[in-house]
Amino acid sequence: MGKLDDAVHNQVELISQRAAMLVTEDELKVKIKQALKEGRPLKVKLGVDPSAPDIHLGHMVVMRKLREFQELGHEIYFVIGDFTGMIGDPSGKSKTRRQLSRDEVEANARTYHDQATLILDPDKTHVVFNSSWLSPLTFRELVNLSSKFTVARMIERDDFSKRYADGQAIGIHEFLYPLAQAYDSVAIGADVELGGTDQTFNLLVGRDIQPQYGQEPQIALTMPLLVGTDGKEKMSKSLGNYIGITDEPNDMYGKVMSIPDEAMSDYYELVLAEPKHLVQGLMRDIESGKRHPMDLKMELARRIVAEFYGVSTAKAAQENFLRVFRQDSLPDDIETVRLVDLAPGEEVGLARLLSLCGLVPSSSEARRLIKSGAVRVNRERIEDTSVLVKVTDGMLLQIGKRRVCRVTVK
Repeated sequence: MGKLDDAVHNQVELISQRAAMLVTEDELKVKIKQALKEGRPLKVKLGVDPSAPDIHLGHMVVMRKLREFQELGHEIYFVIGDFTGMIGDPSGKSKTRRQLSRDEVEANARTYHDQATLILDPDKTHVVFNSSWLSPLTFRELVNLSSKFTVARMIERDDFSKRYADGQAIGIHEFLYPLAQAYDSVAIGADVELGGTDQTFNLLVGRDIQPQYGQEPQIALTMPLLVGTDGKEKMSKSLGNYIGITDEPNDMYGKVMSIPDEAMSDYYELVLAEPKHLVQGLMRDIESGKRHPMDLKMELARRIVAEFYGVSTAKAAQENFLRVFRQDSLPDDIETVRLVDLAPGEEVGLARLLSLCGLVPSSSEARRLIKSGAVRVNRERIEDTSVLVKVTDGMLLQIGKRRVCRVTVK
């Protein structure tokens, strides 16, 4: 095997690590070999719709793979779906997704632009907005794009087929989403597109569409989905089980410590990119009693915080965690929340109060936490979801020992 073949082999081996799907490895070898011969980088694409303002660790799984492509010398196109975000990705949805307004999309897109460069090398990243090529499309061009894919193929998609069988409505605009994402690949001339496993169908549509515009089909590479802090569902802002990459260090550390023990291996492998055999060794150490799960989880939390804030800040977050969680003391930086719509002595449902204070994303999430015994009022645990709480100035609200606030109603 010559030097060129060695270089191709090494790149493919690194790129395929931790991947859930690679379509196809042989095509990737050909693309890399041709690019090396010509002295040019591959164009590697990731599209992210700004449906929420924060990038979280689930996004980081794919973005770390993008960084590996950068380190191999390839060009990264981070596509912010400011246009497709207004359609709404139907992937994995059991009903039509709410379409975001232009203002919502633009506000979220600004934060994505800033947060992406916390993980990717800004000098080697093209941050682009798909409205720049999707907005100018004429109706004739949209019809032409739509003619390149069939309804039968679209209905093969798992979430569409289930909704159709169940009599659930499917909007025509939802069929346009995978076509629009495919057109992103055409506009960029993507050689490779990355995504989570929930994006498999969309990435494969891109492979089908590109040849009809005179381009070689892109390589589709998917990464496993990271489970959220609940240990059950994929990490998601809407489910409230996410860890944002811009979370405060103490909060980020505490959230990592809240994940179930059985989810640790995924975080070590997918977030920290530890080799599978080393992660399996760590899990065997737990099973044999050689290492305690708490120690491994603390190491995991410290390393994740260090990724974004540095080693010294990560150590301080760990010390804060030990003080709060093991000594049952309160954190130093308790936020004070002023409730202007409530008067001292007024009674309000605890779930609503937690939501008003910003401790939970919704009242339904608050009720779930109350039932689980995670909520305290003035250090007293409350498990009745229907309880009314008398609002007093200076009262203390806690969810676990990580989310704490003091209420003022003066």
